[in-house]
Formats: sequence, C-alpha cells, structure tokens
Amino acid sequence: MASCCQERKTLRPEEQKKKLINRLSRLEGQIRGIRGMIENDAYCTDILTQSAAAAAAIHSFNRELLNSHIRGCVSEGIRNGDDQVVDDLLDTLYKLMK
Repeated sequence: MASCCQERKTLRPEEQKKKLINRLSRLEGQIRGIRGMIENDAYCTDILTQSAAAAAAIHSFNRELLNSHIRGCVSEGIRNGDDQVVDDLLDTLYKLMK
C-alpha cells in the first residue's frame, strides 16, 4: 500500500508504480493511435469510438489511483488525526466529478 508523508508525496511500492506506469503507457499508445487516425482521415465514428475507449482507460486509471489513495494516504491521515485529508479527498472527488 502507498505511504504518504508531510511533503505531499506518496511512496508507492514498485509493483504499484509499474502497474500505473503500464496503464499510462497504454493510454499514450491509444492517444497516438487516435492522432494517426485523424492524420489518415479516418471516419469520425471510428475516431469517436477510440476516443471513448481512451476516456474509459483514463477513468480506470483514476479509479485505481483513487483506490490506492483512499486505502493508503487518506486512511493513514485519519488514523493520525489529520482531518485535512478528508477535505482534500472531497476536493479531489469534486474535481473528478466535473
């Protein structure tokens, strides 16, 4: 599980880091693919389908990271009596829900 500290950093286990970076690498590939589709004049619906898939991948990445954040940083903060972590979490959730 991730460990948080006062400098607003999260020390992640290597396995978790690798998993998140792999997700981001796949996202980069999807975005490059969409760009290539536009450059090659692909049909709009095909591009929109790929764009929706990339958006779903971003949402999946966010869920994974949010899960880790709540189970690690937020839980640790609450156990340590840091009520600010709850306010920070709410701010983050509001931003994600825009």
